[in-house]
Amino acid sequence: MSAHDVPDGLDLEAAVEAAQTEDDQLEPVLPEPVRQRVIALAAGAMTGLPLDELPMPLRRVAKFAPNRRARLGGPMIAMQLAGDPLLRQRLATRVVGDAGELGASILEGVAPAAADPVEVAALAYLARPEGWRTLVTDATEAVRADAEDALAAERVRDVEQRLSRAEHDRAVARVEADKLRDELARLRDEAAGLREEVRSLSKSLRESQAKERKATDMLAAEKGRANRATADHDAELRRLRAKLAEAETAAGAQRQSAKDARAVDDARLWLLLETIGQAAVGLRRELALDPTDKLPADFVADTSADRPENAGAGSARALDADDPARLDQLLSLPKAHMVVDGYNVTKKGYAEISLEQQRNRLIAGVGGLVAQTRAEVTVVFDGAERVHGLPPAPRGVRVLFSRKGETADELIRRLVRAEPPGRPIVVISSDKEVIDGVRRHGAYPLSSDTLLRRLSRS
Repeated sequence: MSAHDVPDGLDLEAAVEAAQTEDDQLEPVLPEPVRQRVIALAAGAMTGLPLDELPMPLRRVAKFAPNRRARLGGPMIAMQLAGDPLLRQRLATRVVGDAGELGASILEGVAPAAADPVEVAALAYLARPEGWRTLVTDATEAVRADAEDALAAERVRDVEQRLSRAEHDRAVARVEADKLRDELARLRDEAAGLREEVRSLSKSLRESQAKERKATDMLAAEKGRANRATADHDAELRRLRAKLAEAETAAGAQRQSAKDARAVDDARLWLLLETIGQAAVGLRRELALDPTDKLPADFVADTSADRPENAGAGSARALDADDPARLDQLLSLPKAHMVVDGYNVTKKGYAEISLEQQRNRLIAGVGGLVAQTRAEVTVVFDGAERVHGLPPAPRGVRVLFSRKGETADELIRRLVRAEPPGRPIVVISSDKEVIDGVRRHGAYPLSSDTLLRRLSRS
């Protein structure tokens, strides 16, 4: 019984109850194309249906678009259609109405001959008119027949393709066989030519072997003559080598005698120079002499001669104890080493800034001085106020902190004592004890003002 067969005065639920007896039989097994079409029609018919008329499992998928609804909720829709006649009848009413003439024919239990069997089976399953199982069965058989026909046609096409490939392979094989026969004939001709060439080469080989044997005999005779000549040459060479060895022995004895004489002369000269150098160093240390800018002629000119009135501007001037030019003279000496009493200089020149700023300013200043003079510079600070994380010192500047229990003055004196005699050592400090101590060891003490004035010029 369909929804159009409901008597007047009965609602949709009464019609479903009237058709329940007919639907109590087992649900038919639908082919997959029919099943998918049923789900698609039901999913489309759910659009616009109130949510309270849908079962709870379908209310969530009802919010999706029809295509997505059928794809994601297909199994759930199929299960609800099979078990909920009321839902199926509501959806069938919409689907049959949308199908037009085909839907009307399905409600009358008639399937048009030209209709798609899948569409007929899907509409009959949903609308379930009288004899709907027959319509579903007929449509299912038609779908299966179409599938079998399509499979048979596919197999026929496959067999035809295989036959076509076999014919093609057979033709290719015939062409390849013809090529191989032609290649075999060509190879036979080449083999015949090679056999003729081998016979010719064999004859040439025999002739060459005969010539080789003759040449070998001639070579043996020549080797005999060469061996005799070589023996005579070796004897002469041994005689000449013996004479050369005697000459080399005599020359070696002469070279050794000359070398020994030159070594004696070098030793005497070194001893003389060392004696003079040690005497000069000892005398300078004993007299505690400082570098001078005046030459002997300058003293004679001052005491025994008159100078022109404008000669004073061009003459050399005497340098003060804290004149920066004096420091430049000392640092220009070969291998000069300047040792700086760090805090003695900074507290006199930059006492208004912090100790960290004092250290950085002094190290940066002597770095520029090293770049100008190429002298070695060591800056010594008291270790009691040592701090970590100092910036890297400039190239050529050594920064030291005295260890615990030792002052910077003691470390400066130790640095001076460690230098070899004769090396020019300049110590920058205004501390009298430091000045007296380093002067006894041959160093040149200069005041802190000297370095400060020199740095201010830079």
